[in-house]
Amino acid sequence: MATSIRLSRGGSKKRPYYKIVVADSRAPRDGRFIERIGSYNPLLAKDNPERIKLDADRAKHWLSVGAQPSDRVARFLDAAGVQERAARNNPNKAVPGEKAKERAEEKAQKIADAAEAAAAAAAAPAPEPEVVAEEAAAPEAAESDATGSVKSEETTEAVAEAVADEVPAEATPADATAIAEEVAEGGPVAEEAPSAEAGEEKAEG
Repeated sequence: MATSIRLSRGGSKKRPYYKIVVADSRAPRDGRFIERIGSYNPLLAKDNPERIKLDADRAKHWLSVGAQPSDRVARFLDAAGVQERAARNNPNKAVPGEKAKERAEEKAQKIADAAEAAAAAAAAPAPEPEVVAEEAAAPEAAESDATGSVKSEETTEAVAEAVADEVPAEATPADATAIAEEVAEGGPVAEEAPSAEAGEEKAEG
């Protein structure tokens, strides 16, 4: 029969209390045991002598007949000087499992995608409202230029008609030029023209 020296749990919920027992390795943890050789109360302070109680003589006896201690009991035996515990080296103990690796890779991928999106947004050229404003103002300027040219042509025609009406038939070329300049400047000739015409009509009457 293979025997082991291990802990058997007792106590209430969240207040454990363990017995150090020698039991058949096939028996349940809290089931039948062969002999109780000590106790362990994890709720007590580490420097409390009542924390671990162990019968060293009985532990040596069971070890001599082939009983195998569990890892926790081996620590107790090493601290009591009954049996030296060999140091363990498991470099893969801290290596994450496959699921943890997958989650880490997904998280790293998300972070990389977010960084690329931020870099692309920063590298994108900013909108140029000034250029749009200039383009919007260009048609208006063209319309104003076209309107101005049309207005200037209409003004020239009006001045020419007014000069033709103001210049009398017997006027010399010099008089016609002077009258045209005054009409273009909006001088008194244009204002006095109706009165002169009225005087001529009275004379004819």
